[in-house]
Amino acid sequence: MGGIAVCPGSFDPITYGHLDIIKRAAKVFEQVYVVVLNNSSKKPLFTVEERIQLIEEVTKDLKNVKVDSFQGLLMDYAKSVNANAVIRGLRAVSDFEYEMQITSMNRVLNDEVETFFIMTNNQYSFLSSSIVKEVAKYNGDISELVPDTVEKALKNKFS
Repeated sequence: MGGIAVCPGSFDPITYGHLDIIKRAAKVFEQVYVVVLNNSSKKPLFTVEERIQLIEEVTKDLKNVKVDSFQGLLMDYAKSVNANAVIRGLRAVSDFEYEMQITSMNRVLNDEVETFFIMTNNQYSFLSSSIVKEVAKYNGDISELVPDTVEKALKNKFS
């Protein structure tokens, strides 16, 4: 397919579900920007810089993946990197309505950028950063949910 894609999210922290979507997008697009959102309505555990560092570490073998951050409208960021696509992961049907609203608004803002939905691998369909943080907070086993680097970072945050 080619082209440049933007894969936005809060990634607080990145999970194997996120990584599944990123790896699959990297097989399809020439360049994938994984973009950390600084969402003012959320209270993140990790700073933007920490999230970027974790994502860079777990995607270092994906040569066509770059990690960045932004504040503002996604379509402004997409335009700044000449992206022609946005990648959004879907876990379940319940994600679709929310994602459809965002996609419709993005189309109003810039109809030249297409949104592609990638269904996450079934083994990650329940997985969210919130669940991972909750389990980690109480010393639960998260080794099958996040890469080692992320697991260590979570343990450090909660120790």
